[in-house]
Amino acid sequence: MDKFSSIRAFTKVVQHGNFSKAAKELHLSRSAISKYVIDLEQHLGVQLMSRTTRSARPTESGQAYYERCQSILTDLANADHLVGQLQKAPRGTLRVNAPVSFSILPLGEIVADFMAAYPDLRIELITNDRLIDPVQEGIDVMLHITEPLPSSLIARKIVDTPCIFCAAPTYLQRRGIPNHPGDLRQHDCLNYGNPATNNQWKLTGPTGDEHWIQVPWTLCSDNAEVLRDATVKERGIALLPAFVTGADLRSGVLHPILSRYKAPDIALYALYSPTRHLPIKIRVFIDFLIGRFGRRLPATPTKHAEIGS
Repeated sequence: MDKFSSIRAFTKVVQHGNFSKAAKELHLSRSAISKYVIDLEQHLGVQLMSRTTRSARPTESGQAYYERCQSILTDLANADHLVGQLQKAPRGTLRVNAPVSFSILPLGEIVADFMAAYPDLRIELITNDRLIDPVQEGIDVMLHITEPLPSSLIARKIVDTPCIFCAAPTYLQRRGIPNHPGDLRQHDCLNYGNPATNNQWKLTGPTGDEHWIQVPWTLCSDNAEVLRDATVKERGIALLPAFVTGADLRSGVLHPILSRYKAPDIALYALYSPTRHLPIKIRVFIDFLIGRFGRRLPATPTKHAEIGS
């Protein structure tokens, strides 16, 4: 039995006092409306309507049942209206997970501007570098800056950012300056990512020649700020996103190396759970990020030329 359709048919018969008028409003046949009501009575084991050839009136049990059903249908209509309004204008709470390293970018400023554009939204921002289950954690959007991407989530690219080889000047003075990708094998390297899946560096030369270097890492981490700190402390050579090392490169605390060779960009992605109807609060937030960053974060200009150039 289709209980919802039976309840709807029953309430319309009570309201009109007539099966034919109820059928006309619901665009059904009179016999279909009659069957819905009969099925409901059989399911409940009680007579709900007193019928004549021209009219129908609820019994005492039918009237009590009608009042409760009408209340339920009203609540359901209100719920439908509320969901419709949420899809027209972003409301409620948006829970965002972002990597700690991403806080180096003006994330607070971006979120503040987003809040100004959508004042009916509340933002809960959680920062950590572990890949979480958004459903289990109740997260709407995850910002993710490493690959591979989890196949169970929908990924939308926000922006590409260049990566730069760099080291502390004193480390380079002590260990020498690599001029060719192969020279990296003689150095201590600080690897960004997972050593099981991201243990090679790819460099493309000025003529398009490709070099793959098995990273002789002494420190590996999925936290770019940890690697940046170790690089500043003269622990080795790192390949890091430009937005992480930008201030240090401009001030001379770190120096770029191998600038004739280019490492692949890394991308910032927005991840969310698969859904047939993407909530508007998620869609407008991702669109806002894309509009704010553009297609690519610029390479970091430096005040100091590359050592040895």
